[in-house]
Amino acid sequence: MLSEHFALEEFTYSRIAVENGIDNTPPAETKKSLQHLVTYLLEPLRKVYKAPIAILSGYRCEEVNRRAGGVANSQHRKGEAADCYVEEGPEKLLAVLYRSGLVFDQAILYRHRHFLHLSLTEFGKNRMQVLLHFK
Repeated sequence: MLSEHFALEEFTYSRIAVENGIDNTPPAETKKSLQHLVTYLLEPLRKVYKAPIAILSGYRCEEVNRRAGGVANSQHRKGEAADCYVEEGPEKLLAVLYRSGLVFDQAILYRHRHFLHLSLTEFGKNRMQVLLHFK
């Protein structure tokens, strides 16, 4: 377990990896980044939200990221990002994030795909950037 409510397997499971026989095991430094993401953003957000947050996509190795259509420098590849789903919709989770005062790097709202991409970097400045994606 990375925290009380999040397991490492939630961040490494990938349907793309399973279907294509790709090893999506993160290296040690990436596991540290996942731990940072969970400890300082996702677990605190889960406690404020007071309901489960499902991880649709967490860590992606290079091949999984490529097949998923991710950009080459995706924070998913570094263990710094997760696509999150909540039953009430991504807008609700974004509103809770705003109210929480938690530091984050990016929050990208994917309205039509019904998830919120959240990222947090351990090193460097977190941008507190909110983007809306309508596709």
